[in-house]
Amino acid sequence: MPRGISSRNAPEYSMRDGAVLITGSARRIGAAIARELHAAGARVVAHCNRSRAEAEALADELNSLRPRSCAVVQGDLLDTAAAPRIVAEARAAFGRLDALVNNASSFHATPLEAIGMRDWEELVGTNLRAPLFLAQAAAPWLRESRGAIVNIADIHAERPLRGFLVYSVAKAGLAALTRALAVELGPEVRVNAVAPGAILWPDEGKHFEAREQERIARQTPLGRIGEPADVARAVKYLLFDAPFVTGQVLAVDGGRSVNL
Repeated sequence: MPRGISSRNAPEYSMRDGAVLITGSARRIGAAIARELHAAGARVVAHCNRSRAEAEALADELNSLRPRSCAVVQGDLLDTAAAPRIVAEARAAFGRLDALVNNASSFHATPLEAIGMRDWEELVGTNLRAPLFLAQAAAPWLRESRGAIVNIADIHAERPLRGFLVYSVAKAGLAALTRALAVELGPEVRVNAVAPGAILWPDEGKHFEAREQERIARQTPLGRIGEPADVARAVKYLLFDAPFVTGQVLAVDGGRSVNL
């Protein structure tokens, strides 16, 4: 450590009792993240678009465990103008905002010869543009609370998935956005990402036949796919237990990215 610089000067970070906005948290991995952070003591703002009923059910579940600890906000992330309103409602829910988890994502195949503007708008819109403008809207409140952002990227940001060109490009952009925001928002706000491998098969396995699922599991050094809780615990680590970590992309993939 350079002379004259002491770790004792480092600010104190605590997410316990903090308010965390999690996009796309009505179900699947987003709901697992909400439950994990809530169990660790955070107050959760669950964002949804069309899954209002599932989001309300999650809020009822978490509020039954700890009263007034979960709220719901609704909005279409493809509508860039909605980002400030979503963030404002999230902050109003508990009077503060300590973290943003950009989890919401679109995923579908885009063979090169069939790519159209609708594919581009949807996949880049949800996976890259929305996280940027949500971060922009949240930045003043996160600076005030010395908070953090965690983006849910993908191992295919580094190693593109054949047939999913636009998705891979969008997630690569999200990884780059993570690093750029860490520079822009430091030192007050930490920004990191989690890059899952095979966790849940999208659309009940629509894009990956049983044989392909088995091949992917065999290709993974740990010999299996992961669970939503694996991603949720990584998000918790980056928010609760990593005060000197920023600008990083943490792969949660059973080692698959080193064996592709």
